[in-house]
Amino acid sequence: MKKIILSALMLIGLAFTAQAQDISKNALGLRLGGNNGFGGELSYQRGLSKSNRLELDLGWRNRNNYENSGYDDNAIKLAALYQWVWNIDGGFNWYASVGGGVGNYSYDVKNDKRYSDTFVFAAGDIGIEYNFDFPLLISLDFRPEFGGNGYYKNNYGSDIALGLRFQF
Repeated sequence: MKKIILSALMLIGLAFTAQAQDISKNALGLRLGGNNGFGGELSYQRGLSKSNRLELDLGWRNRNNYENSGYDDNAIKLAALYQWVWNIDGGFNWYASVGGGVGNYSYDVKNDKRYSDTFVFAAGDIGIEYNFDFPLLISLDFRPEFGGNGYYKNNYGSDIALGLRFQF
């Protein structure tokens, strides 16, 4: 058991000391996933160092008569994540991040009362990306979110998303 724990610690240490490829100073694009109905998000990444960056994602939705339920559903959400980026090979990287966000949702039943609430959440992110020779960054990631002040079922939401960003 000690050997397994020691091996795991050494592997984690190796991952954190691996050299990262220089990341772009700015990247702007879309993050397309399920995200409990938010679907697409406008995504901005700001490089902070050679291996760290900040990601800001703005998601929104406006659904009328959602699934023939009679409900109108509107929501907006802003997520901010601090990311660590590690190079795998060439333009291929993996990354992990931690952060959180805030949002607001409202819904109503036709001819009835309108409900609205604001929520906060904590989030993490793990993914892979490819940095092309031209200014395009494509990524695939998994993001769990905890919190939501009753907005998410069981205060948990997650998604897998594809990101397409223009680097400048």
